Amino acid sequence: MNKTFTVSIFTENTIGMLNRITIIFTRRHLNIDSITASETEVKNVHRYTIVLRTNREQIDKVVGQIDKLIDVLKAFVHEDNEVVHQEIALYKIKTTELKSNNVEQVVRENSAKVLTVDPDFIVIEKTGHKADTQVLFEKLKPFGILEFARSGRVAVTKPMKELSTYLKELEIN
Repeated sequence: MNKTFTVSIFTENTIGMLNRITIIFTRRHLNIDSITASETEVKNVHRYTIVLRTNREQIDKVVGQIDKLIDVLKAFVHEDNEVVHQEIALYKIKTTELKSNNVEQVVRENSAKVLTVDPDFIVIEKTGHKADTQVLFEKLKPFGILEFARSGRVAVTKPMKELSTYLKELEIN
């Protein structure tokens, strides 16, 4: 049975790493829903957070292959209940729509905020789960969305074991 998994991959920051990781998903015909890359709390260690829908057997095989790549320090797979995650979405609509009380009401009701007001457009920001940002998208749609962008998932794990602990264990082995 397919479900959503979050894969966290910790690597050294090397050229071509993202390509080497994504090609493993491609070879297994797995479609990535979102991907983000960022620095971590450990100097020179980067994190890729990949979200996709598949089954446990497939994701375990992929993570096993990723773990074998040179420059990959460690890869983990998590189900949604094992991580705290958020995404950010930006919506651009015409400034003339802001004069309508309905837009302001929709922004407030959805705990979103206006990031910028330009003579021609306003940009609204919403942080939350994908379903939350999609709800706001549907509510703003009647006002004419000029542009929409949503980030990939940013996630941290619930277990208290820190990345530095894993890295120390790797040094010992």
